Amino acid sequence: MATTLQTLDRGLRALEIIAEHAKGVSVAELAEQLDVHRAIAYRIVTTLEQHGLVVRSAEGPLRLGAGISLLASHFEPQLSAVAQPLLQALAKATRATAFISVAQGEECVVIRVAEPDEGLLRVGYRVGSRHPLTQGAAGIAILAGRAPSEADNEAVRQARSDGYSLTRGQLQRGAVGVASPAATSHFRTGIEACVGVVAMDDLDTERAIREVKAHALQLAELVGR
Repeated sequence: MATTLQTLDRGLRALEIIAEHAKGVSVAELAEQLDVHRAIAYRIVTTLEQHGLVVRSAEGPLRLGAGISLLASHFEPQLSAVAQPLLQALAKATRATAFISVAQGEECVVIRVAEPDEGLLRVGYRVGSRHPLTQGAAGIAILAGRAPSEADNEAVRQARSDGYSLTRGQLQRGAVGVASPAATSHFRTGIEACVGVVAMDDLDTERAIREVKAHALQLAELVGR
């Protein structure tokens, strides 16, 4: 039976808790959520600070440090490397432009794209394209991959229930997008990603939904290994 290293597990959980609080979290609050004595929480925080993963402001709240961005910058190329064959297969199966998008702040950013060899009229969806997380299938799918929030709109709640988001004409007239969050028990906080396809009105949405959900799960499993 697999076992975990308790101290490391607590440190990683501490990062997850801090990441969930945009305005920061106190050591006392962190200790409470970790269910540990405040002295243990201080030791965890001090260790994370030494590696640049956590910072404490003058007022005291804990926030993620620049070290997280450095880890993320190394992770995204690895994500792209394992993703390209998967995206090519998805584009072929759906005859649509396949993509992976990630959350960057309040925006959804495309980091990888694969075009179909033939088929539907293509949509201008390129690496580096960005839009608000609250718009488009990709943004909604990423929000749906997060823990439920009172701020969630109906589209996000529906996507969380269905396991995918389907939008029409939100970002480009005539464009249909389908996206699913790349989230499993292994794919936790850090990089928030989704897999999707986008095409014009004649997209076979039933096939696209089936393929996108399967490929999103496959990506999450590949990255989580």
